[in-house]
Amino acid sequence: MSATSGDSGSVAAGPAGSSSATTRTLTMRGSRIDSRELFAAEREIIIAHGEDSYRLRLTSQNKLILTK
Repeated sequence: MSATSGDSGSVAAGPAGSSSATTRTLTMRGSRIDSRELFAAEREIIIAHGEDSYRLRLTSQNKLILTK
């Protein structure tokens, strides 16, 4: 992920490891991203970190679960 320097920027995000070509832009304020933007389309996203993939899920109780 990359962002411009300053108080706000945008980050291109898409499902890592997915065959989908969908790309969307998220707004960052400093180092903060609103989870409503992350989960606007899905209740689960994949985060690529080096060689590993992590799954971030939004539960029915509005909690976040990160699993490898």
